[in-house]
Amino acid sequence: MATQPHLLVDDGELTDRVLIPGDPGRVDRIASHCDSSETIAENREYKVVNATYDGTELTICSTGIGCPSAAIAVEELANVGVETFIRVGTTGALQSDIEIGDMVVATGAAKNEGTSKRYEDVEYPAVPDYDVVSSLVDSAKANDEEIHVGPIASDDAYYAETDEHVADWEDAGLLCVEMEAAAVFTLARRKGLRAGAICTVDGNLVEGTQKGTDTEDDELPDKAKNNVGRAIDISLEAITQH
Repeated sequence: MATQPHLLVDDGELTDRVLIPGDPGRVDRIASHCDSSETIAENREYKVVNATYDGTELTICSTGIGCPSAAIAVEELANVGVETFIRVGTTGALQSDIEIGDMVVATGAAKNEGTSKRYEDVEYPAVPDYDVVSSLVDSAKANDEEIHVGPIASDDAYYAETDEHVADWEDAGLLCVEMEAAAVFTLARRKGLRAGAICTVDGNLVEGTQKGTDTEDDELPDKAKNNVGRAIDISLEAITQH
């Protein structure tokens, strides 16, 4: 098979399991939690690294922001043999009892985006793999994390999430909103592969609270300190089970 045009990887170069953050910088952060790592390719929003964690070989690949670029990553990763995908990201909470620093494991994603609709009708569910969800939940519990398990929303228009949208999502019982899971779940299901997502809360859209980028750790509640790092540890422990 030819080199993948966006990820710039070839068949046999990667492992069969991958963590997919959005941010290329987070690839390096995940790799820093591993025992060893090697950069395989970098192009545009995509950075691909092979790593070893607790004796298990895995791949880390950024997807960029949103479902279109995430779909490209999943398509090309699947082409070279990846079978298990775990999204590791941040999210905005949609329920008042979900706090900054909490973890959310998705059981499904509302398709408030356009990419998955090019693959199938909107009525078809964007759902993760049960075993991957179970592994994420078990890993979070083993780390004594505050975890919420349930449906989320994937949205395309970050700056168009009006109060009306937020209220509608809240009323529907959706836990949080992010920008990639619906496409990841949809493509993995259609290809007979496994996918899941864990996101850590960095703001609550209902309460109007947000963890600022310039906020010092000592100004935050304990659960909001290093929440991304804790989500990384959960995801690494979960993916070693696959």
